[in-house]
This record gives sequence, structure tokens and C-alpha cells, in this order.
Amino acid sequence: MSILRNKIDFAAVVSVSNANPNGDPLNGNMPRVTSEGFGEISDVCLKRKIRNRLMDMGESVFVQSEDNNVDGYGSLRERAKANSDLMAAEKVNNDAEFARIACASWIDVRSFGQVFAFKGDKDDKNGVSVGVRGPVSIHPAFSQDVVDITSIQITKSVNNEPSEKSKKSSDTMGMKHRIDFGVYLIKGSINPQLAEKTGFTEEDSEKIKEALRTIFVNDCSSARPDGSMAVHKLYWWTHNNKIGQYSSKKVHDCVKIERNIKDEKSGDEGERIPSIDDYTISVVNLEGLKLDEYDGL
Repeated sequence: MSILRNKIDFAAVVSVSNANPNGDPLNGNMPRVTSEGFGEISDVCLKRKIRNRLMDMGESVFVQSEDNNVDGYGSLRERAKANSDLMAAEKVNNDAEFARIACASWIDVRSFGQVFAFKGDKDDKNGVSVGVRGPVSIHPAFSQDVVDITSIQITKSVNNEPSEKSKKSSDTMGMKHRIDFGVYLIKGSINPQLAEKTGFTEEDSEKIKEALRTIFVNDCSSARPDGSMAVHKLYWWTHNNKIGQYSSKKVHDCVKIERNIKDEKSGDEGERIPSIDDYTISVVNLEGLKLDEYDGL
């Protein structure tokens, strides 16, 4: 497996239909939006989905969520302590060796990086504080247009707490929020200089590519029913050197997503909800830059 040698930029066009792509817990779990009303999916949310897909693909992942835990460890500290080689490097305070072993053990560490900050215990008074900077960077994804949010009140069929017979208690009431439709653009890059430090390989880049192409597979929930979120196009640019022939900004700006001007009225049915067919997606070619285009799943 060869270390990644050339810079990579990527972009994915994603649609959301009657779903909540990324709820904001500080705002009643409503879909995240900017102050101007554009939809937003945080980079943390996207990395979580990529990690989940990598786990589906059989890869070892350090940062596992509670609802997708495959090794039974309840904390990052427990998962790290289970790695005997990692703990041996910790005991002799060899931060460089600690980082090397962590990167070799978990694909998300050598991809996204990780801060290992654990308190010392009775066997290790010093604890550990090691930072790994990963080569894969992902931007928050934003919708191309201002999104419309629909909120509905829901009730549960049973009470959480006892109440008077045949009466529903207040805890049976709740709210659900969704975005009617939106087209989002995910953007990111892979840095070869950092790949050399973490041991990120060409094979790893292919795994990240496949995880992005299938990012919504096995990701369904009440807020995101199967089929409500989809990747339509994945663009993968490979530069011919480490630094890159063009800046990531210039490469990402090559993706053009334009909404076709149509009459939103459809007979007596009122306003029609937009669809991906209402958008034209095109890419401006940059001279000498290799572009691979993939359909999503």
C-alpha cells in the first residue's frame, strides 16, 4: 500500500426530500440553517456518516457512536486502553510512537485526525495528550437555495408517566421538523503532506471515496426515511503533485448547480415541491486536472 502522493479535491451533490438532514439540538432539533435561511449539514455530521459507512465496510474506527458501537467499549479511553501497543507507547511517553500506532490501528484517525486527551489513573499519573492532524478535510455542506422548513405536532400512543385514566399526559406531545426539498453541496480535500505523517494510503482514499458515494446507505431514521436523502453525483479531482495544480477553492467552484426557472404552479394542485430534475448540474473542466465522475447510490 503506497502513501497518497497527489492532492485530491472532491465534491458531492446531495438532495434532501422531506427529511431533517442534521438537527440542531439547541433549536428543538430543527434542521440547521444559516442566518440567511440556507440549509446546513455540519462537517461533524458528515464525518459521523462516513465513519459509519467505513464500519459497514469492515474498517476499524476509533470514534464510534453509541448507537453504532461494534466492540462494546463505552468510551474512547476504554477503546484506546484495549490496544496494548498503544498503551506501551503511552507508558514511556513516546508521543510520536503513540500517534503512529493510533493511525495504523484506526482508519478514521489517519484520515480525519484525533485528539487523544485522557486523564491519568492510578497506574499512570500523567495521562496522555497527543494530537494527530489528519489529511482529509470536509466543509459543512450548504443548500443551493433557501430551504422551507415544515413543522408538525405529533403525539405518542402511550404515556411516559402515569396519568388519569383515558387522558394523555403532556409528555405525549412533541414536534417533528423537516426540509421540504433542498440540494446541498459537500466539499472536501485530501492533503498528501499530512497523509505522509499519518500513513494515509491510496487504498484509504478509495475507501473514503466509496463511503462518500454511499454516505446515506444504512443511515435511515424517523427523521431521515430511506430514500429521502441521496447522492446524485460525486466529483473526484486528482492533481499531478502534492501541492495541487489549482487551489481547492478554484476546483470546488467548478461545480455549477443552477435551478431551472419554472412555473411552480401546477393546475389546481397549488405549489409544486421542487425536485432534483429542476436543477442543472455541470462541471467546468480545468486544464490538466484529472476528474472522475461517479453516480451516487
